[in-house]
Amino acid sequence: MLCLASSSSLPSLRPRTSPTADRPGPGNSVLDGPDATMLTGRLQGGGGAGGSVRLSVVSVPSSLRWSWPLKANSKISVPETARENKTVATEDGVSHLPIYDLDPKLAEFKNHFNYRMRRYHYQKHLIEKHEGSLEEFSRGYLKFGINAEPGATVYREWAPAAMEAQLVGDFNNWNGSEHMMTKDNFGVWSIKISHVDGKPAIPHNSKVKFRFRHDGVWVERIPAWIRYTIVNTSKFGAPYDGVHWDPPTSERYVFKHPRPRRPDIPRIYEAHVGMSGEKPEVYREFADNVLPRIRAKNYNTVQLMAIMEHSYYASFGYHVTNFFAVSSKSGTPEDLKYLVDKAHSLGLRVLMDVVHSHASKNVTDGLNGYDVGQSAQESYFYAGDRGYHKLWDSRLFNYTNWEVLRFLLSNLRYWMDEFMFDGFRFDGVTSMLYNHHGINTSFTGNYKEYFGLDTNVDAIIYMMLANHLIHKLLPEATIIAEDVSVMPVLCRPVDEGGVGFDYRQAMAIPERWVDYLKNKDAQELSMSGISQTLNNRDKDQSIVGHKTMKFLWMGMETYVGMSDLEPASIIYN
Repeated sequence: MLCLASSSSLPSLRPRTSPTADRPGPGNSVLDGPDATMLTGRLQGGGGAGGSVRLSVVSVPSSLRWSWPLKANSKISVPETARENKTVATEDGVSHLPIYDLDPKLAEFKNHFNYRMRRYHYQKHLIEKHEGSLEEFSRGYLKFGINAEPGATVYREWAPAAMEAQLVGDFNNWNGSEHMMTKDNFGVWSIKISHVDGKPAIPHNSKVKFRFRHDGVWVERIPAWIRYTIVNTSKFGAPYDGVHWDPPTSERYVFKHPRPRRPDIPRIYEAHVGMSGEKPEVYREFADNVLPRIRAKNYNTVQLMAIMEHSYYASFGYHVTNFFAVSSKSGTPEDLKYLVDKAHSLGLRVLMDVVHSHASKNVTDGLNGYDVGQSAQESYFYAGDRGYHKLWDSRLFNYTNWEVLRFLLSNLRYWMDEFMFDGFRFDGVTSMLYNHHGINTSFTGNYKEYFGLDTNVDAIIYMMLANHLIHKLLPEATIIAEDVSVMPVLCRPVDEGGVGFDYRQAMAIPERWVDYLKNKDAQELSMSGISQTLNNRDKDQSIVGHKTMKFLWMGMETYVGMSDLEPASIIYN
């Protein structure tokens, strides 16, 4: 169940409105399983914290780089076209932001916010200058990976550390000698393969891999932008193979229903398709059997977990290996499109649980396989200890790299454009916001905890770009941040100086509720406190290792106290 945190000192805010999107859409366990809570129609804001910020080098292609770092209060020229209309631009670029009027205490940390806004505007300006626009930049999935061009199939992959590269698969009997790739100045490998007898040389459903040489060793990896993968049960360890997904027109799913309007109050049902019933379910079964029941319970939004491919099923989809691939455990890309369209036909909006906070450390089937010890500027991830999350045992993205920004922003657009998702729930945002990732950190509300040297400005700039892009493409999108730190202005619009999310999922509330049930005697319970907590809860407990609320409260009475043959107990009556 999802819970929205809002600042009690702030007035209610109306949902975002805008003319039309650049690309508008076309004209579980049993239902008591993962529950949902009502999100109030208020957005979080207020608060601030201060001190200096960690400066870092923003990595872009060498021909585009500028001098860095800057001091937090240094002046740079912010292009006029890059300034947002709510920001009052003064001599230093973006000196006064609306968030200072919202909470005057934020002005105490003006250096941090001004530095952050200048970084954001300048990164956005560079993208617009060299890629045309942020929207065009986010179309990377139409350029990278395997795509069709007139009379040919083109494959591109960013792998600057590779010395040689080939495209291999069952289409060439896994012999890449005739399909050697060429490398450009930015580390992008490419190959153009002409059609054979008027048909694509790489047929639909072909198994493919990217083979490259580094330091004399040839390795095979799944293409980073692959759109489908399957388990190869014929090989030891059941590794994954990339699959070229390009079905004929007759087999492509065509959306029939428009997106439902954004509700004033979202009531969200969180679901894992594979665990949505007593038996493992797939996309079409979920669409036909579970979605109508969700709608009948008066939910208006479904949030889907574990959509992006993940080889480790028990991770619940949070150790992603292939970011553009639909999880083959539950069906094909066309099956997922059917699910989303079915939801729209019922008036249900569909949000996707997106994981951009980290990636699986798997080598043979994940992005980590492209890291062969090169510098951070040539990798998807930070180098050294900074590139690993010690608790999650996973890799951490280098949000300063040009191609990493392209990859992640394009990933969001891909799911919106191709599958008609109505928004996202960003997982692990607390880990992204801070260099300490929230590990062994207690947030007291002191502003300096939020905007000091521990603040990961690189990741914040990425999230600002992402939220700006999503709302530009789909003004009625819903974007939720999972954050336990209560970062101030996380849910204020980017042009006001915020990070741009619509809602914050308040994970601290269910954790406190669990502690309350586990550590207090019955006579110590406050019924008013329980009532309030029940109406602001996130029933994520059983998934992250806790017992369900029912078992925390009822204990063994669940098994021994339900018989009609026994006298009623205080628990079961």
